[in-house]
Amino acid sequence: MMKLYDLELSGNCYKVRLFAALAGIQLDLVPVDFMAGKHKQAPVIDLNPWGELPVLEDGEVVLRDSQAILVYLARQYANDDWYPQDAAEQALVQQWLSTAANEIQNGPASARLVDKFGFELDKARTLVISDRILGLLESHLSQNQWLAAEQATIADCAVMPYVALAREGGISLDDYPEILKWIEQIKTLPGFIPMPGI
Repeated sequence: MMKLYDLELSGNCYKVRLFAALAGIQLDLVPVDFMAGKHKQAPVIDLNPWGELPVLEDGEVVLRDSQAILVYLARQYANDDWYPQDAAEQALVQQWLSTAANEIQNGPASARLVDKFGFELDKARTLVISDRILGLLESHLSQNQWLAAEQATIADCAVMPYVALAREGGISLDDYPEILKWIEQIKTLPGFIPMPGI
C-alpha cells in the first residue's frame, strides 16, 4: 500500500488525505513527529532531501509537494473528473494548484504558522496577501460553484484547507460568504474527512 508520511496538523498533508478519501484511494499514514524534527531524519530525509511533509511513497515512485502528489494520485488512481484530460481544463486546475502553492501558502497558511506555531515570519505581509487572494477567491466563487470545473477537482482539495483554517492565523472569513458556502459544499462530498480546525 502507498505510504504517506504525514503530519495531522499540516494543511498540506491534509490536502492529500482529503483527496484520497474523496477518491477512495487507500493510503498507509505514517505519522511524523515534526516538533521533534523527525522530518529531517531518516527515513523522511532520505526520501525528501527538502525535509518537508508530506512525502508519498508508492513503490518506486517517491514524491514531495502536496500539489504534485495530488496530480499523481488523480492521474494514476482516480477518475478524470478530478484532473481532466482536456488540455485547457487541466490548465484551469493547474492555475489553482499554483495559487495554493503561492498566494494561499504565503497568505493564510503563513499567517497560521505565525499565530499557531510561533514561526517568525512577516505577519503584516501575510495579511496583505491573504486580503488580496481571499477577495479574488470570493469573486471567482460568486460566479462558479467549483474552482476549475463543473464539479470538484484536485484544485478544490489544494486550495480549501488553508483557507478553511484562516481563523487560526487571525483571519476572519465572515466577509466572504461565497468562500464559506464553498467550504461547506466540500464538506458534503461523499467520503469527506475533517482535520483539527476543519
